[in-house]
Amino acid sequence: MSGSHIGVYFALAWICLGTIGQSAPADPAEVTDFYRLFNNPDAHLSLATAPTTLDYITEHGYPAERHYVTTEDGYIVSVFRIPYSHNLQNEDQQRPIAFIQHGLFGSSDGWPSLGPDDALPFLLSDAGYDVWMGNARGNRYSKNHTSLSTKHPNFWRFSWHEIGYFDIAAAIDYTLATENGKGQRGIHYVGHSQGTTVLFALLSSRPEYNAKIKTAHMLAPVAFMDHMDDFMVNSLSPYLGFNNAYSRLFCSQEFLPHNDFVLALMYNVCRPESVVSGFCSSSSSSSSDDDTSKEGRTNTTASSLLAGAFPAGVSTDQILHYMQEHQSGHFRQFDFGTKRNQKFYGTNTPADYATEQITCEMHMWYSDNDEMAAVEDVLRLSVTIPNAEMHHMEDPLWDHGDFAMNWQVRQYINDPIIAIMSAHEAENPQ
Repeated sequence: MSGSHIGVYFALAWICLGTIGQSAPADPAEVTDFYRLFNNPDAHLSLATAPTTLDYITEHGYPAERHYVTTEDGYIVSVFRIPYSHNLQNEDQQRPIAFIQHGLFGSSDGWPSLGPDDALPFLLSDAGYDVWMGNARGNRYSKNHTSLSTKHPNFWRFSWHEIGYFDIAAAIDYTLATENGKGQRGIHYVGHSQGTTVLFALLSSRPEYNAKIKTAHMLAPVAFMDHMDDFMVNSLSPYLGFNNAYSRLFCSQEFLPHNDFVLALMYNVCRPESVVSGFCSSSSSSSSDDDTSKEGRTNTTASSLLAGAFPAGVSTDQILHYMQEHQSGHFRQFDFGTKRNQKFYGTNTPADYATEQITCEMHMWYSDNDEMAAVEDVLRLSVTIPNAEMHHMEDPLWDHGDFAMNWQVRQYINDPIIAIMSAHEAENPQ
């Protein structure tokens, strides 16, 4: 998810936070009807006709499958698959597995939206891989549970820790249990933003999963957040980064659900004449004196295709966990407050992730202009990981969203990743 989208969502969180601290107006007539305020007729996007990941894949002639994976704690998450390449006709051959995980607010929709010439799933498929795309619990594709309803707050009582510890672990095991996966020792993993955080959490907490990762590719890796230079995060984390009244009111609920109202709201917020439209522009573009800083850098076709797919749905606890990281300076588990921390961790403060236990082949792709993953924070993490290999983006304008949506992402990210995977396969078959 790009910094521009994150800025919008945190802006809306700021609005929500502001309403928490205000008393209700004495006259009910003074209550603002926000739906009517944002209900522009042009903004009516029908979710019934919004494309799914299956549509993004099959419209280009590739085979597509949807699988449902049940986690140890009862969540049912969807993973989408391109099992083989229709161009290679390699369905009868054993194919290495590549698993791709989205960022915060996103879903599997983002990966194939760039089309067959640029999108990583299609390029991997045509390179001979069995391609899987994950979806975190709580997003538009993963709102089922073996016993809980989404209307119950317990359903939303998870952060990105649980996404890594349970969802990613279950998805990895599931892919290796398929007919094509049997006999393979592991998978190749690619994650963007939160998709990196969840793997760091998994491999630190369940180090046995390192043996199931052949190569890992962390695009804009997020763990330590001390130097994050994002206006909305800096504004919100002093309120939401601690266990206090604000965070308790904000916790364990769905944030910006995938529905018509939110899509209409986002449409109106981002209109040029909107007073808060500035949040829809990447912070990097507004801070640069170069007129070409962002213009022409983003795949606008893909952005348009995804207009009806974002936001895909998250728990507020995911946001709170990131805010806690920003304030604490630690990469550690969720802070429940002293009393509950004693119950869960046996200590007053949460346990730090033992990143020194991440022993798989770890490739970290980072840039100087990333407003969400600062260079200092990425390097701080890298020195704790034994087999980290760093890939610095030479483009001084390359930012957080460019790792997913830059129009040259194939040249600078996707092709190099596939080359590394293929070299690994050549040296270590199966």
